[in-house]
Amino acid sequence: MGLPDDPLWQGLSAYQIGPSDASLPFAARLARENRWNEDFAQRVIGEYKRFCYLAVTASHEVTPSDAIDQAWHLHLAYTRDYWERFCPDVLGRALHHGPTEGGAAERDRYFEQYARTLKSYEALFGPAPEEIWPAASRRFGRDPRAFRVHPDEVTIWPRNQAILGAAAAAVLLFGLGWLLGHG
Repeated sequence: MGLPDDPLWQGLSAYQIGPSDASLPFAARLARENRWNEDFAQRVIGEYKRFCYLAVTASHEVTPSDAIDQAWHLHLAYTRDYWERFCPDVLGRALHHGPTEGGAAERDRYFEQYARTLKSYEALFGPAPEEIWPAASRRFGRDPRAFRVHPDEVTIWPRNQAILGAAAAAVLLFGLGWLLGHG
């Protein structure tokens, strides 16, 4: 039996996350919350379904890419859909999302799990799309202290503009101080 004939894969392929009549469908919300276009969000949802297939069928623990993790987190927020429809009716079992405990050992464990996930993905689906499934070194090579920033809550300047802006402010403050002291 190949993948297209597998009832689990058929159920995942046909599954729509969330209510079909929602004014803000799941894909649109995923796109909005991650500042993606809706086409990319739809592609991530397709890859999320592939990840869920691996999670149920692989002989090892699997780790998602960051984009897929964002889809999973949002799906978990749709609690009734996730726990009452998706897990029992589509996956046939619970699929829990556990956080890392942090530290070097956990980083190494998730690095290895993710690399193994990519190998299992490739064996089943072919090469993974790099923009959704980056290599393990890229996925886990960034600063572990990184955090998400909502662009509506901050102003982000490129480093070179920030340095020039700080220098200009210093010159203005110095000039203002000089004028006040000599005026």
